[in-house]
Amino acid sequence: MGLKRQLYIALAPEARRSGLSVTNACIVGLVILSFLFLALETEPALQAVPGWRQAFHIFNITVVVIFALEYAARVWCAGVDPLYRGLGGRLRYMAKFYSIADLLAFLPELILMAMGSGTTLLVLRVLRLARLIKIARFIPAFDALGAAVRRASSLLLTSLALAVTLVYVAAVLLYFVEGIGGVQQEAFASIPRAIWWSVATLTTVGYGDVYPVTPLGRFCAGIIAIVGIGVVALPAGVFASAFSDELRERELSSLRTELEQTRADAAAEKLDE
Repeated sequence: MGLKRQLYIALAPEARRSGLSVTNACIVGLVILSFLFLALETEPALQAVPGWRQAFHIFNITVVVIFALEYAARVWCAGVDPLYRGLGGRLRYMAKFYSIADLLAFLPELILMAMGSGTTLLVLRVLRLARLIKIARFIPAFDALGAAVRRASSLLLTSLALAVTLVYVAAVLLYFVEGIGGVQQEAFASIPRAIWWSVATLTTVGYGDVYPVTPLGRFCAGIIAIVGIGVVALPAGVFASAFSDELRERELSSLRTELEQTRADAAAEKLDE
């Protein structure tokens, strides 16, 4: 077996029937470790210690080098799949969603190291979140999550539109009741300000920084809160149902595949006899 095919089997999840290869397991571990170090880098007490700053710097360089080599290896061995052979095939592979995520996993940090760590460039570190997608590639649940969103996309958009409409209507209502006809000119002085109250109320967060004080305002707020419990929770119910249906279908599909394989094995044994 050639080196390219060995790399393909080690790096491509679709090349394995089940489980993670040792290489991909190490990549997942490195991604998790990079998020831990990202959190520690924001701690001023650690940044004040030269030893920790040096450790962060060395670790970041190591991660960037490893992810860059991994990206290059993935592009190189992608040609094992006939779909990605040749220059055009490699370009198609590099344009894939997961390939772009692999690129973003190291390229921003590489730019930071090449240009320095100025305050403006520090915002590029937020792109480290793209490394989460590297983990999603190896976890089937994330794939099921995306399929559930696609399955319920129309219902989710409808429920989201209904929720946004209710938020706006509630803000307009309280603006006229409290902002114009009431005494809270500052808190409800405009519809955009009232939207903050509306969002906090309808999502049941209830910060308590803004609230109606007039009897009519409180009455309207109570009605809005009762109606909003169902409307704002509707997208969660739609998604939960779609996710459950997706998992059930995948389980049934897996059982059918196993049954067909068992029948094929039994038929092959009979032929051998």
